[in-house]
Amino acid sequence: MSSKPRPQGGWQSEPTDPDTADVAWDDSSPGVVRREQAQILVAISLGGAVGACARYGAGLLWPTPTGHFPWTTFWINVVGCGLMGVLMVLVSERFTTHHLVRPFLGTGVLGGFTTFSSATVDLQRLLTPQTSGTALLYAAGTVLAAVAAVWVGVTLTRFAVFDRTEAAS
Repeated sequence: MSSKPRPQGGWQSEPTDPDTADVAWDDSSPGVVRREQAQILVAISLGGAVGACARYGAGLLWPTPTGHFPWTTFWINVVGCGLMGVLMVLVSERFTTHHLVRPFLGTGVLGGFTTFSSATVDLQRLLTPQTSGTALLYAAGTVLAAVAAVWVGVTLTRFAVFDRTEAAS
């Protein structure tokens, strides 16, 4: 059994995952650490299954004909990124939530719902001489729209949940 060095003081051996930041790294109680890690893993797995099923269902409802702009995957990614912006404001800035809400909804549901791997496959399918322009539009449009969706989600959520006196301070 190999043992990785545990973070000590202000030094960390690797970046901290905010979803596991509250997990106690005290080796005197390894059962507690494993239980908390297992709970996070189960939350992410269950959420991922929900998100992936929703994405699969959307693909069945709105299939993309071969060689056409993959609107379903595009909108799945844009909507998922916008919802991630909303979620992060709500769980990080506005409300105190159970420690499994963010891994379940963020990493799990929205991570399983958004699908940049499918976007890559769609892009590869569009890389033909006849549809290379569509491929370029899809690649750039997906990234720009996803980033814009996060920004819009964050901005509108902050506006909706904070009053002006809170936002100014």
